[in-house]
Amino acid sequence: MKKIFLSLFFVVGLAIAGMSQNDPPPFNPGDPSPIPVDGGISLLLAAGAAYGVKKVRDSRKAKNEGETPEEN
Repeated sequence: MKKIFLSLFFVVGLAIAGMSQNDPPPFNPGDPSPIPVDGGISLLLAAGAAYGVKKVRDSRKAKNEGETPEEN
């Protein structure tokens, strides 16, 4: 019961501390975008797709040879 009480107290404390923060200043539409999201996300998606294709090919190759695929 003590663990539950302490956990609940901690979660409620975090929620209260998060709500007590000041609001950020309003965004000015004339300013440039504060977060560059184009280049990094594109590279991560391409790398993830390439890794997925590699895993599928390795799995099919191992299945055709009658082996189990290696776990990395």
